[in-house]
Amino acid sequence: MTAATTTTTPPSPDGAWHTLRRGLALSPELRVGLTVTALLALLATAGRAIVPVAVQRTIDDGLEGGTGLDLSAVVVVVAAAGVAVLITALASGAMNYRLAAVVETALSSLRVRAFRHIHDLSMLHQATQQRGSLVSRVTSDIDEISRFMQWAGLNLITATGQLTVATLVMFLYSWRLTLIVLVVFLPFVVGARWFQRRLTVAYMLVRERVGAMLGVLAETVVGAPVVRAYGIEGRTQDRLDDAIEAHRHAAVRAGSYSSLFSGTGEVFGALATAAAVVGGVLLGVDDQVTVGTVLAFLFLITLFIDPVLIAAEVINEGQTAVAGWRRVLDVLDMEPDVADPGEDGRDLPEGALGIRFDGVSFRYPRPGEPARAATGPVVLDRVEATIAPRTRVAVVGETGSGKTTFAKLLTRLMDPLEGRVLLGGVPVDEVRFDSLRRRVVMVPQDGALFDGTIAQNVAMGREGLTEEDLSLAMLELGLEDWVAELPDHLDTRVGERGGSLSAGERQLVALARAYVANPDLLVLDEATSAVDPATEVRTQRALVGLTSGRTTVTIAHRLSTAEAADEVLVFDQGVLVQRGHHRDLVAEGGVYGRLHASWTRGVGSAG
Repeated sequence: MTAATTTTTPPSPDGAWHTLRRGLALSPELRVGLTVTALLALLATAGRAIVPVAVQRTIDDGLEGGTGLDLSAVVVVVAAAGVAVLITALASGAMNYRLAAVVETALSSLRVRAFRHIHDLSMLHQATQQRGSLVSRVTSDIDEISRFMQWAGLNLITATGQLTVATLVMFLYSWRLTLIVLVVFLPFVVGARWFQRRLTVAYMLVRERVGAMLGVLAETVVGAPVVRAYGIEGRTQDRLDDAIEAHRHAAVRAGSYSSLFSGTGEVFGALATAAAVVGGVLLGVDDQVTVGTVLAFLFLITLFIDPVLIAAEVINEGQTAVAGWRRVLDVLDMEPDVADPGEDGRDLPEGALGIRFDGVSFRYPRPGEPARAATGPVVLDRVEATIAPRTRVAVVGETGSGKTTFAKLLTRLMDPLEGRVLLGGVPVDEVRFDSLRRRVVMVPQDGALFDGTIAQNVAMGREGLTEEDLSLAMLELGLEDWVAELPDHLDTRVGERGGSLSAGERQLVALARAYVANPDLLVLDEATSAVDPATEVRTQRALVGLTSGRTTVTIAHRLSTAEAADEVLVFDQGVLVQRGHHRDLVAEGGVYGRLHASWTRGVGSAG
């Protein structure tokens, strides 16, 4: 098994700058106190030119042209240099602290924004993305930006100031030697453009490989029981090895360009120093420069070269940051196909909610298609249905008939391609999310739980619940005996993804969570389809309390649920083909009659 290859279109340098500008615009906190930080950077960089000046003054003035040592002049110069170095150190420390605090504040805000946006994306969007890749956008990609802003951003500020100060002082000492240094470095500056293009592509591929590797790793960890059950450890390891190897290859390639770039900068730095020494000796012969000036100039060349070499490192780090920023921006640029109308939206009317499907059709989009232009197979075809408030409805049909899609459209996890879904007479796409999520609750079949206690998971249904409220809810659902059997009662930990509980127990917690949420419309994905008989009794008892007095729509995998419903909706190949009471539909025959007969035979065989 080989890792999938990714073709990456080389981003232009202008694209890199555009990405950085957009990223900085999304993090306005980075501009907080920027003026003070810049002033501190000016102090920190200007002070570094004091030492070369002190060396020149000590040699040329302190020795008084070789006639003797002027100790007082040396003391004054050294004292002034010491004070300047101390101020430089204090300014540098304050600048580092301010920059680190600002960067972490800004990127924490960006991380929260990206996380919220991922949650705003529809089920369709999330289904087309590897979960590990989405997680990497909020974690490792933003971590790369953080490292760049704190290390490279700091060095960029100081290096720019240091380069400017060093160049000005070098010109003041000897414009001839300064021109020699600049001419030597000119080819390196021109070549940096070539390196920058290739580093952009190389580091973008590295970030893509990191996302793919995390996606495979997440799937391997979550799917560990399946891996063991089918004995596919070898194939799974091969798949993970391929992802790791693809990342290694991309990282080595990017590192090769980075090392070559840095090494080239060091070579040009050495050439510039050698050229300055030769030029200084030749000018010194003609008494155009003093010994102190030449020595000071060599110190200044170091101050000049360091920022140039740092700039090479900044470009390397910058490409990683740009790649990370681009991946974060890619997420933020995804327009949710299920958008919250926000303040312009409406609230659902008070009381039990009726349902109406008005000519609803739906297709799943093919890869790369927007949801509104989906051309995939028809999943629901012009569905017309009305459900009265406080009615218990079972939705049945064979696998792929459209019943799950019906539920997702009802809860607005997706929007229809054609037609309208109305709740309480209000089009669901006009309802504000906070009103919709408060009044409409869907309980999925897997009963997804979060690492924590049973009490914490149940309390997610509504804020502000006390321990007494939770105990009362369990009593009203008839689950008090089950809670009493647990080792720590409501404080029993469920484990990651509820792994410490059985499938049926996870479903009981999910039902209790829905109960305390007190919705007016409840959508259930068959709560008893994969539980043991004892837990099924508890679940059925809980369902009686949960569904009482509210509109309930159940995706029924077992037709015993349909038998107890007020009305049954029968789907076949995306079309609502029958509806009515269980007894009437059995007598009518058709699709429901065949489904019921098949289910009855299966129950009889199992018995």
